[in-house]
Amino acid sequence: MLRLFPDLSEDLLLRLYHKGAHVHWTSEDIDWDAPVALDERGSLALARVLSPVYLGEQSAMLGAANVLPQLAMAGESTAQLYLTTFLGDEARHFEVLTRLYQRLGHQPVSIRALPAMLRYHHRLRQGDRVDWVWGILISDLFAKHFYQLFAHSQENLLFGTMSQRILVDESRHQAFCDHYLTKVMPHLGQERRKALRSMRDELLSTMEDMQAVLGEDAEVLGFSGQDMVDLVALDVRVHAQRIGLDQEPPPTDGVPGSFGKPVDLAERRRLKAEEDTNRPQQMGPAQDCDCSLCPIAALCSSLVVRRAAAR
Repeated sequence: MLRLFPDLSEDLLLRLYHKGAHVHWTSEDIDWDAPVALDERGSLALARVLSPVYLGEQSAMLGAANVLPQLAMAGESTAQLYLTTFLGDEARHFEVLTRLYQRLGHQPVSIRALPAMLRYHHRLRQGDRVDWVWGILISDLFAKHFYQLFAHSQENLLFGTMSQRILVDESRHQAFCDHYLTKVMPHLGQERRKALRSMRDELLSTMEDMQAVLGEDAEVLGFSGQDMVDLVALDVRVHAQRIGLDQEPPPTDGVPGSFGKPVDLAERRRLKAEEDTNRPQQMGPAQDCDCSLCPIAALCSSLVVRRAAAR
């Protein structure tokens, strides 16, 4: 695993490492006296729609720590260096968002109320380093659209200025993922690429499930969660083409395979609407729970998680 004299040739990952090392910031650099400019319902809505992103920052820290040894075993030294700055990015995002929740006076949506959140991040942590980088790219593209929305609409407010800082970090994450996956993609076989496409479709579908639950909160804040998922899906397809994931030759029999087709979110919504029409009405909307412990640590072995994973 350890290399006495690793190859640190100048490449994009080394430059991204240098950029990340030079631009570190913390919660102490945030103007916490800046206005939030949200009423009680708006503050609750922001706390709720931010929940998947907030859990994503925690999950990214855990995943990066797990991937670092894999990069070392593969001798990918500059990727290891870059990932140390990635860990720092996720740590400060997690810190400032935690303090934002304190300022809003609300907690994130509980896993019990939104189990798709845990299903999503459990899926991110499956597989090897290639799966992880691909999942992180998809998650970061969602984060990009999410933070851009508030960076523009709340430019001079607390969360808007915070989003502007986070977006700079996210741009480096996306550059890393694009570069890494572009280099590795020519070495992956057809079945391996098929698995990455399936992962893409699964993550987008779970993302849509989360936004369906949070749709009313998104409307309170002036945007459509479904429109955002559609934008992310389009962006993911652009990046899939860029890294070469969808540039697969047809099978040897000359019949095009169906596994390369992106998930049809519109058709999925139609089918889900039919299921909802035929399903008995629930007792009422799920309420937030007062969860003071880390949801991953507290619920990883619970009945709720086992039921969610079985769906």
